[in-house]
Amino acid sequence: MNRLLKRILIFLGLIVVVIVVAFGALFGPAFMGMKPIPEDFELDGMSLVQDGFTTAWVVPTGNGQVALVDAGVDPDGAAILEQLSRRGLGPESVVAVFLTHGHSDHTAAVPLFDNAEILALAAEADLIAGRVAPDSPLGTVVPASPTGIELTRALRDGEIVRIGEAEVGVYAVPGHTTGSAGYLVNRVLVLGDAGNVGDDDTVKGPPWIFSTDVAQARASLAQLGRRLQRDNVAVDAIAFAHSGPLLQGSAALLTPE
Repeated sequence: MNRLLKRILIFLGLIVVVIVVAFGALFGPAFMGMKPIPEDFELDGMSLVQDGFTTAWVVPTGNGQVALVDAGVDPDGAAILEQLSRRGLGPESVVAVFLTHGHSDHTAAVPLFDNAEILALAAEADLIAGRVAPDSPLGTVVPASPTGIELTRALRDGEIVRIGEAEVGVYAVPGHTTGSAGYLVNRVLVLGDAGNVGDDDTVKGPPWIFSTDVAQARASLAQLGRRLQRDNVAVDAIAFAHSGPLLQGSAALLTPE
């Protein structure tokens, strides 16, 4: 191997190292110190599905049908389909997909579920469809890309949606994205990327690099906590997409870090 080729290979290797270090510096803190996601976790009849670095929930709706809250990062939906199979179900059994927001690690498997209504807050429709890029620091370098996913039902803050035997409360929690939503199902409050749970069981705001407005996100969590307490809404657990669930009530939302 001649000297020039060696220098080129060394130079390319250094570039790779710089990229890896930069990637770790930017994205590592976003997921460090988070409460671990448990395996085979179920709560009030709902199943938590770990799909890579994110999660989804399977919600029974009766008559051999289910709804999903989010649809993961895997377009093949392997983890979700495995959970359905454990219940003796296939993709045709999914009758609704509630999306917390439009980032691709929450929407990837949506096209697998032809029988499902696709539901989210109206403000999130364009991001889900890929007509706009994410409004975040990372989004400034990620162009809009059509997903082919269109809402079949646009939701409103405060709405209660009934899917079969399941009742889903809808709450706007803007900040991570403009149209971020939380869903209260069976006393479990699923909040997507509106925040995270630290390994010390504290509620934290979402990672800045992926978020539209972290300060607004924290304010939204605190406001939601006050709202739930004011309205005497029972919450047994709070679930975020990139950390394990917090088995506490809505008071945990009042002072997010």
